Amino acid sequence: MAENRFSCPTSGIGSRETVCIDTNRVLDSCRDRDCFENARVYLSDFGNEILERAGAIRAKCANIVWSCITVDPIQFNRGFYSVTVRFYVKIVFEACIGGGRSQDIEGIAVLEKRVILYGGESNVSIFKSNGAVNDDFCNCSSTSYGENSGPTAIVEVVNPVILGTRIMEKASDCNCCCCCSEKELPESVLASLDAPLIFEDGSYNQNGNGRRYLTVSLGVFSVVRLVRSAQFLVQATEYCIPEKECAPVEEEDPCRVFRSMPFPVSEFCSQGMSVQAPVQDRASRCGCGS
Repeated sequence: MAENRFSCPTSGIGSRETVCIDTNRVLDSCRDRDCFENARVYLSDFGNEILERAGAIRAKCANIVWSCITVDPIQFNRGFYSVTVRFYVKIVFEACIGGGRSQDIEGIAVLEKRVILYGGESNVSIFKSNGAVNDDFCNCSSTSYGENSGPTAIVEVVNPVILGTRIMEKASDCNCCCCCSEKELPESVLASLDAPLIFEDGSYNQNGNGRRYLTVSLGVFSVVRLVRSAQFLVQATEYCIPEKECAPVEEEDPCRVFRSMPFPVSEFCSQGMSVQAPVQDRASRCGCGS
């Protein structure tokens, strides 16, 4: 806006010059839409008990609460790297337990994908200070750290689209992701749950039958890119004081403020099919948090 423009002197030393900046350069990137079919959902003891008595179940919402990313060089293909991404998805389900009653349960599904991208080569080690002033001349261990010469992987992802929910009688029919114990779950994932999860297989219910397993099919849109630190020369202008002054907050008549608001005409117009919210947006509006 015009009132937010910055006033910089047209003359003077350093008003506009070519400067060197250190930033991340994107070497390779890709976008993907992955369909994870029949991914197993790990539940708590309470969730497994509800599942045994459920006549029907549906997924209400899914949120990615954590991810683990590893970058490994590919042998005999210099400069290329394998990026493995593991998503931890918290899902809230609604189970029908008879008599017109329903019960919400939550679980974790572990999804994994792998892509190959070009990340370049570098034979240098990078050391950076942590920004703190070191007053101890003899002890410098806390003022610097080293990084390897590999690229950095960045993953952007939206919350999964729920495609379906199924109850399985055999764990072998599930698409598991080698998450076999609670110790393998990140602490942030455990903190998002109300009860510990159960990972053991081969247990039996009170009727002597094998335990039922819950699976879900999810669609995930993601963008993966590899970046490296690089230096660039750019044209820059020094920061100047803005012309706009901060306006103080004044107490006004609430009715006067309301009358000054524009009438929301668009909220009263019927929306056509072409302007409906995307499926993933509608599926995620269930009120559950991550």
